Amino acid sequence: MRPASYTVLGIDVGGTKVAAGLVELPSGQMLARRQIPTRPGRGGAALLEDIRWLVSELTAEPGPGVPPPSALGIGICELVSQDGEILSQNAIPWTAAEVQLQLKDLGPVVLEADVRAAARAESRLGAGGRFQSFLYVTIGTGISSCLVLAGQPYLGARGLTGTLASSPVTVPCGETDILTRRSLEELASGPALVRRFRDAGGDPVLTAPEVLEAAHAGDLTARRIVLTAAEALGSALGLLVNVLDPEAVILGGGLGLSTGLFSDTLDAAIRRHIWSPVNRGLPILRARTGPDAGILGAALAAASALAPETPGAPEIPPAGPS
Repeated sequence: MRPASYTVLGIDVGGTKVAAGLVELPSGQMLARRQIPTRPGRGGAALLEDIRWLVSELTAEPGPGVPPPSALGIGICELVSQDGEILSQNAIPWTAAEVQLQLKDLGPVVLEADVRAAARAESRLGAGGRFQSFLYVTIGTGISSCLVLAGQPYLGARGLTGTLASSPVTVPCGETDILTRRSLEELASGPALVRRFRDAGGDPVLTAPEVLEAAHAGDLTARRIVLTAAEALGSALGLLVNVLDPEAVILGGGLGLSTGLFSDTLDAAIRRHIWSPVNRGLPILRARTGPDAGILGAALAAASALAPETPGAPEIPPAGPS
């Protein structure tokens, strides 16, 4: 018989931070949590050592009576194929073979794209459980999207979904023949807000929340940066709604979960760029799993990948409307 509850490790590897947790399933309770800076410039081997340290910390904390984790799930801010191969190295210099080789002694290791992991968490444990389809968008160090259908993240033909904001968008500049080529991540991600504010002569800041705070305090440069970022992103999300026709849009990530000028402008821009009035009133929600979406989703991805016949392996029921 399978246990009524079990534990799985979930690790969310982003461009700025690595967040990790020991998760009890099926409840989704976080038994222990750790977070450290990513610092990917040190190389892939150093980052893998960080993962090993996080695992040792998480498994030592809960104390007696907590079962050892059944698997380790890692959500990574890269493209990941349907077979768990890492298909890009834009931020994290890893290959799947390297990860499996270095971490195999920790148990079964499952790799997943971070946005699909977060979308899975929101489907099973968050605001997405009542929808048959929804669009999940994470807005933070990067900007990615995931369509969820019947509780499952849509993988596409090759696992290459989600690159909403990475490719440049070519548009004419005013009435001239000059074309501008900028990606949404260059306009509306957290690092983009910081860079654009600095380049426009704003006071030196280190984080996107500081730009949002400056805008809230009335700094005109910060307001312009925030308004244009939210408007540009909202136009793209409105287009996705037009193409995909989801029941809802759920936003996560540091900027996606923010409140105030960015959030209000983004929501209004999404609705304004939705073509059909039938869709214009769809729910635009914030992720209920909050900043833990990536951890929980990585844990769920690992649990779902365990073979049912393996002793002690959890059986994850398919998600559906709640």
